[in-house]
Amino acid sequence: MLDLRSHPHRRYNPLAGEWLLVSPHRTQRPWQGQVEKVPAETRPAYDPKCYLCPGNERAGGRRNPQYEKTFVFTNDFSALLADTPDSGASPHELLRAEGVRGICRVICFSPRHDLTMAEMDVGDLEAVVRTWVEEFESLMGRPFLRYVQIFENRGEMMGCSNPHPHCQIWASSAVPDEVAREERMQTEYWRGHGRTLLGDYLELELRLGERIVCANEHFAALVPWWAVWPFETMVVSRRAVTGIDELTGEERAGLADILKRITTRYDNLFEISFPYSFGFHQRTAGERNPAWHLHAHFYPPLLRSATVRKFLVGYEMLAMPQRDITAETAAARLREQSEVHYRKR
Repeated sequence: MLDLRSHPHRRYNPLAGEWLLVSPHRTQRPWQGQVEKVPAETRPAYDPKCYLCPGNERAGGRRNPQYEKTFVFTNDFSALLADTPDSGASPHELLRAEGVRGICRVICFSPRHDLTMAEMDVGDLEAVVRTWVEEFESLMGRPFLRYVQIFENRGEMMGCSNPHPHCQIWASSAVPDEVAREERMQTEYWRGHGRTLLGDYLELELRLGERIVCANEHFAALVPWWAVWPFETMVVSRRAVTGIDELTGEERAGLADILKRITTRYDNLFEISFPYSFGFHQRTAGERNPAWHLHAHFYPPLLRSATVRKFLVGYEMLAMPQRDITAETAAARLREQSEVHYRKR
């Protein structure tokens, strides 16, 4: 009999149509690899050198207003530009290139430099959710844009260049590969079942309970059966909506609540500001595809402690994703964490 707690096995990811290798017996191996440095976490409420703090100067002499809630501006170093030519440049069928147009925004969550999502009040996070909705609606209304990616990189090891609480939006004229893959798999499931893939999956997980981390009336946070990162989680709406703009006022409050709860558990796990990449996946432009089910991914790199990080190298780059800690073990460790932030105990 296959024992999922101790035997190597593959797990299928129905959202991506891919498999990953799980090797639970490897959790006992000694670690002599790279150990990350944990930066000091003391930050002032206002930093005169921070280009995201209220009233401070940004690149090119632009100055931030004295904002009190959220603040949105076009990225001073945008990865996508609205005036890029649509034409291609393909000197050979094996050498293809095409222009991509887009708009990049930065959203400051709070004027406070020293906060994180986990340490913000739920009411202030509701203001962040409202801003996400406003930006999503505005950008999806641009005829040349096909997808709006909302994401946050938190922590230096995730490439975050500024600790001020903020996220980014990259809206592009091309649908990114990860999103296109999820859309294809969700659409295939919808055509075969008449229900959303994630709706059925969430119903199953809520019934089983072993991979659920926390939940409220409108959202649930869980470690997916197919998780790759050590403490990866997915936040799924209980009601099948295609995007955050379809959420009711109560559901937006529920989203703010679940985001605070899951990020607080992350911080409490190792008692640090837990690094991660987080982002929403939702519908693409055009006719609304009923197969889309709003969800968000958290991809945190820490493996055993605040100093040991998982890297995607070797077999994972050349063959398939692999993990040692099972999804069930990761969910149990996150479930046992308090929802009172360790700084406030």
